[in-house]
Amino acid sequence: MNGEGLRYVLLPAHSPFTIHPFTLHQLELMETETKDTTAAIPSPAQDAAEKTVFSVLLALSFSHLLNDTIQSLIPAIYPVVKDSLHISFTQVGLITLTFQMTASILQPLVGLYTDRHPQPYSLAIGMGFTLTGLICLSLAHSFYIVLVAVALVGMGSAVFHPESSRLAYMASGGRHGMAQSLFQLGGNAGSSLGPLLAAMIIVPFGQFNVIWFSLAALLAIVVMLQIAGWYKQNRHRAKPKRRVADDTLPALPKARVAFALLVLLVLIFSKYFYMASMTNYYTFYLIDKFHVTVQSAQVYLFIFLFSIAAGTFIGGPVGDRIGRKYVIWISILGVAPFTLLLPHVGLFWTAVLSVFIGVILSSAFSAILVYAQELVPGKVGMIAGLFFGLAFGMAGIGSAVLGRLADHTSINYVFQVCAWLPLIGLLTGFLPDVEKRRR
Repeated sequence: MNGEGLRYVLLPAHSPFTIHPFTLHQLELMETETKDTTAAIPSPAQDAAEKTVFSVLLALSFSHLLNDTIQSLIPAIYPVVKDSLHISFTQVGLITLTFQMTASILQPLVGLYTDRHPQPYSLAIGMGFTLTGLICLSLAHSFYIVLVAVALVGMGSAVFHPESSRLAYMASGGRHGMAQSLFQLGGNAGSSLGPLLAAMIIVPFGQFNVIWFSLAALLAIVVMLQIAGWYKQNRHRAKPKRRVADDTLPALPKARVAFALLVLLVLIFSKYFYMASMTNYYTFYLIDKFHVTVQSAQVYLFIFLFSIAAGTFIGGPVGDRIGRKYVIWISILGVAPFTLLLPHVGLFWTAVLSVFIGVILSSAFSAILVYAQELVPGKVGMIAGLFFGLAFGMAGIGSAVLGRLADHTSINYVFQVCAWLPLIGLLTGFLPDVEKRRR
């Protein structure tokens, strides 16, 4: 370096280039640009970390299938329990309320805790609660023992959903909507299988045969222990990735984020209050209005729940492509014409409309959940717990309220009232366009 603050870059003797002087300022700029360029290029390790791990997603989806198959047994055996224990519709609603509220209250707390202290083996422990609840349910000979049994199953659900949702987020490789939909697909497929298996195993042979489903709980525990090993080695994936485009965007005001979350919670209320009428009282509605047998009603319930499983996978990938807000619009509000028609048609068209309702309505949850997680980055477990918890809570409260309404009016009247709930989807217009801001 000479007295004028110049540096000379020495090149090899055989180089065809001449020697050029650079000022200190120019060299500092060049070094900075080189560092920035190097930082922007992902290393092989970073690139590998972004890949979607389908083996984990499929294991999670299968675990979700087993978990929700077990959970769906509870409403599926209501006609059996109602006759054997001589309980009212109000007590049927209280059974659902106990199960759903146990899950809904605990899920956000579990999610908040595990955001700070990840627990790889908590999934297997949670399924242990579910296994205990199943055994109690198979032996229950009083209304209060049934309440204890479903509360234990609810505790298992409270642990399973926020932690498994976090694992789906970790294994997504950035394709969060697809991962969440694949995860939800397993759960909804399990929910559809429950009534069918109940019609084949429990309704003909009695309540004690619930105990056979403990084998599914044991299988789920084995799968979850395998997933726990991957979880322990990949905790870094749970950390939110900084988006380059976000650096130039002002963050949404906290009040706007809070209001958007409130709108999403109201939409969850609309979806799950209606789902409570179908999941818990659809069999009673078919028996009362069309005089079908209990087993036939279970088959119709299976058709509805299977349509939910089929429609679940639509919401996430489509949301990744066209925007989650559009999926929420279509799913919540778009189902209204079908729900309004349902109470006024015959048995065949009731089955057909239930398929359309299941497919359209089921696409909402994955889109709503991922949209909320993008609104509040870094809180994957807490948001999953909050929304899964609210979904369970709304289903439980809805079941209790609708059961009380059915006792004072009729099942048919319940379906006429619930038909208007999807119109609440108009509130989607108040959600901010998160995807447009990022693009």
